Amino acid sequence: MFKKIYKFILRRFFSYKYAVKSGVNFKNMKTYGRIDWGSEPWIITIGNNVHLTDGIKFITHDGGTLICRDKEPSLDITAPIIIGDNVYIGNNVILLPGVTIGDNVIIGAGAVVSKSIPSNSVAVGVPARVIESFEEYFEKAIQKSTKLGQLKAKEKDLALKKYFNYQGNKKGIYF
Repeated sequence: MFKKIYKFILRRFFSYKYAVKSGVNFKNMKTYGRIDWGSEPWIITIGNNVHLTDGIKFITHDGGTLICRDKEPSLDITAPIIIGDNVYIGNNVILLPGVTIGDNVIIGAGAVVSKSIPSNSVAVGVPARVIESFEEYFEKAIQKSTKLGQLKAKEKDLALKKYFNYQGNKKGIYF
């Protein structure tokens, strides 16, 4: 019973530690929020400098086969998920069995990745599709940048208030 409670708490609130204990293969990743590693986390491989945000779901099997097992008891579709280096995956993305995400890739929030995404691209949507190259994204990002990315949390919050000429009296999240 204690083991189940421990596993539930670890899985729900400590995504990184759960990944380590459950066998996710990774080199260097950062998690921001809750990640659902699925039922076969040991067949997930993650490269260097990968950023995983809140609500991501890794699905490594096709559960639809369950209703066919009366005809074929051994029916099972399970496949690994592989993520390359320098990848950012936005909030609430779903990754389906057998997909590979290349290097230098951004996956937009809410995408459903049902097919592999090539290196050096930005993909969004349901199903996820490539909308531009990584280089095109980078050039646009330079143009839109507030140039405050190097600052730490409190300093960035203050600098953003100044940048956007915030006149209110609220202190933001650092009160």
